[in-house]
Amino acid sequence: MTKARTGTSPSAAPAADTGPSAAQQIDARIAALDDWRGTTLARLRRLIHQADPQVVETVKWRGVPVWEHDGILCTGETYKAAVKMTFAKGAALEDPSGLFNASLDGTTRRAIDVHEGEKINEAALKALVRAAVALNVAGQAARAGKPGERATRRGKHGAS
Repeated sequence: MTKARTGTSPSAAPAADTGPSAAQQIDARIAALDDWRGTTLARLRRLIHQADPQVVETVKWRGVPVWEHDGILCTGETYKAAVKMTFAKGAALEDPSGLFNASLDGTTRRAIDVHEGEKINEAALKALVRAAVALNVAGQAARAGKPGERATRRGKHGAS
């Protein structure tokens, strides 16, 4: 997994080159998809960043773009016939606009399959992203006071 790099302080020692950042890997993935799927993934990415400017991009599971804020918000997978945006805790989110159209039977995740030519309800999608952020932040806050846990950069882990 690679995290998107942020700026470093001028006094910081130069880091060893660990390869392309997550943002660069996602850029390359979008460029490699030189059809409607690349355009769609780029648009979804832009909407996620508009909904949550503090989102962190990572890449996991053999190149799948992942957007995180106090835990995974959603992933952006590409298939022949669809770009799938899977919300890690989607089953716990209200979806008044009915965007979720895939993975509806599970108890945790929900997904949105976007097919070629389909319109995206941008306001509703941004609302879902914001709701996912709020859910993750609330979960982090609830875990913050539990004894036996220590903070890490991306969350809480039980003490070893």
